Formats: sequence, structure tokens, C-alpha cells
Amino acid sequence: MKLFGLKNCDTCRKAIKQLPKIAFVDVRADGVPVAVLHRALGQFGDSLLNIRSTTWRGLTAEDRAKPQIELLQMYPALMKRPLIDCDGALYLGWGKEVQSALGVC
Repeated sequence: MKLFGLKNCDTCRKAIKQLPKIAFVDVRADGVPVAVLHRALGQFGDSLLNIRSTTWRGLTAEDRAKPQIELLQMYPALMKRPLIDCDGALYLGWGKEVQSALGVC
């Protein structure tokens, strides 16, 4: 299992604490593999982008118009977190549904 997130993100920290065997990938330092981004965009669509973030608010209208994959590669903090890859299945966020799904994983 891999968790893609930010080391300073409280939600990511909670997930890491409850999933001790998870491999953490800091998206600012290491990025997210393009293949994982494509799968996540295909599965979650627009909900993968955090348009309430300070990063989003700081973008110009020209930047916001770029393709989502390009935005996520340029600004990895735009991705909603955490993104968890568990044996090929992707989960976004750390809500009760994700927690219960990963309890058996």
C-alpha cells in the first residue's frame, strides 16, 4: 500500500498512524507517477483537484485552464489528500468509507 500526500497534512498523518505498514510518498518531494495520476483522474475526475486550497487560489486564470494532469504535475499540492493505492485499488480522502474499506485490505 502507498499513501500519496504531504508530510504536513493532518489528514495524511491520521491515515499513516492508522495504517502503520503503509509506504508514504511525499508528493511535493517525490511527485506522483503519471500512471497513478491518470488512473486517479479516471476514477475520481474533478474531485481529485482541491479547488479550495491556497495553491488553487494563487493560480492565474491561465493556469487554471490547463489540463488537470498538467496542473497536478506542476502543483502536486493541488491534489486532494490522501490518495491511497492498495493493491491497484485507489481511495481518495480519509472518510469512514475509506477507513472501513482499508480495514480489510
